[in-house]
Amino acid sequence: MIRFTKFLMFHLLGIAILGFPLYSCSKTTDNGVIVAPKDSVIVITPAVEPKIASTVGFFLDNWQAKTFTTPSYTESSIPTSAVNTVTVDASAIVTKIPNQIFGHNANTWMGTFFDQASFMTDITNLKPNVIRWPAGSGSNGYFWNANPVQDPNNKSRQTPPAQYMKDWGIPDKYMDKDGKLFDAWFGYGQTTDNWRASLSNYYDMLQKSNNKGVIAINYSFARYGTSKNPVATAAHLAADWVRFDKGRTEYWEIGNENYADWEAGYRIDVSKNQDGQPEFLTGGLYAKHFKVFADSMRKAATEVGVKIKIGAVTQEAQTQSWQNNTTKTWNATMIPELNNKADYYVVHNYITPYDQNSSASVIINSALTVPAQMMNFVSNEITSNGAELKPIAFSEWNMWAKGSKQQVSNISGLFAVTVQGEAIKNKYGLAARWDFLNGWDDGNDHGLFSDGGSADDPKWNPRPSFYYMYYFQKCLGDRMVSATINGTSGALAPMTTYASTYSSGEMNVTILNPSPNAQTIEVKTKNFNVGNRFYWYSLAGGSDNGEFSRKVLVNNFGPKGVAGGPSDYTTLKALSASTTNGIKVTVPAWGSVFVMIDKK
Repeated sequence: MIRFTKFLMFHLLGIAILGFPLYSCSKTTDNGVIVAPKDSVIVITPAVEPKIASTVGFFLDNWQAKTFTTPSYTESSIPTSAVNTVTVDASAIVTKIPNQIFGHNANTWMGTFFDQASFMTDITNLKPNVIRWPAGSGSNGYFWNANPVQDPNNKSRQTPPAQYMKDWGIPDKYMDKDGKLFDAWFGYGQTTDNWRASLSNYYDMLQKSNNKGVIAINYSFARYGTSKNPVATAAHLAADWVRFDKGRTEYWEIGNENYADWEAGYRIDVSKNQDGQPEFLTGGLYAKHFKVFADSMRKAATEVGVKIKIGAVTQEAQTQSWQNNTTKTWNATMIPELNNKADYYVVHNYITPYDQNSSASVIINSALTVPAQMMNFVSNEITSNGAELKPIAFSEWNMWAKGSKQQVSNISGLFAVTVQGEAIKNKYGLAARWDFLNGWDDGNDHGLFSDGGSADDPKWNPRPSFYYMYYFQKCLGDRMVSATINGTSGALAPMTTYASTYSSGEMNVTILNPSPNAQTIEVKTKNFNVGNRFYWYSLAGGSDNGEFSRKVLVNNFGPKGVAGGPSDYTTLKALSASTTNGIKVTVPAWGSVFVMIDKK
């Protein structure tokens, strides 16, 4: 009797202290849950919230818990067996998911987009949460408080009013990387043209769609400005924007890709410069100017009683022999000179091999590898140059692939979800796709929406990427957790998976199939009590244009025309089945399945 009592006490202590029951006859059910004999205690290892990564940081300040809502569904059959297995550990939290990962870019040439009813409905449903403005390179020629006038010498060209050019030192010429002068181009916040958006249009769009802003201010004006103190003039212009903004925008970037020779201000006409700046920009000079901008902008924010975060332009990858010296030395000269004065670092990447007619597999493999490579490179650049590791914003991304309508295809949707999934996994604080609307160019078009350039695709019609990103975020929980395929990391396997949990207890699994053949998958779980049902949405391309279909079908419902997806995407019912015979789905060729699993 004494021996039995000691054994029982040891058994209970094992459960309480070690976190697992002491039995040897457990088994695994069809739905993947490990169970003990009838008279044993089932113990689930509790999840431990990991420390917030430095590269995410304050981007989780506005994090919100998500509660699962059971979708309307249609009963569906499931495969009787599965070739592949996804294993999800609900207790192995990778990170909380920042809301800013789902961001997008708007631009000034989209027209007065805020008054386009279908567009406004779609971006409200999409919930990018943050929308960057006013453009990429166009940011470095943008004057938020200026209005254009017709150039009397060139009827096709508009310039700022002469008084602005005189008082602010706005030049009429820029210098390109080869030292040639050409007519300066500008963007205007106070335009009333119907072909481009004003600053008030942008603010109206944010307010009506319930999104926040990311603003890239005009740094290059500090370089090409012709006033006596162009740095102070440009910094004052930025600070006045902060005052005008009055807290509507938290995240600000000083410049856009200024390490590159395609940006205005990379090379300047020193004969017009009045403060002794060198002909070529360097990272160290940018950092000195950054601190002037940041001081002015933070002072302005204090005056209007708001808090802002300011990001510094960072070179994102190992440089190549053909690149210029400014690019090669940018990080090494910028980061020490910044002296930790930036709140976050900003990177851009178009991920696939430059200007190539890439296959679908090359596109997806690039999305699986480049975000991690970039995070590792930039983190090392920051710390090896003696700086504090801070949040990293991936505020402009897309693909270079062109020639086969890759950018407007179903594969672009798989690519988009992969980039967002890898951005979460690799702990970026923000990610923003480029861009909402661009130009058709025979399908070499980054626009999430059609610009109407293709006669068979009406303007503002959402392209396949829209639907992939919509369902990814719709089904995603609020914490990413560990998921593997066939015992191998999802990022290295032929198929890819991202898993998450909701604060309310349910589970989500996203499975991407970057192959030309449908695949059957069974989901197994650890440290999770599977409930009675699971639900899913299945997305796949059509039969047009080979790998690069311009269509996406959601649960077999597609677009009415030749491109895009179903117009009733918000009301389409999920497919659903009982978990009694396991959680099994078929992932279509070049497609994805977004799964949600009930808890017990």
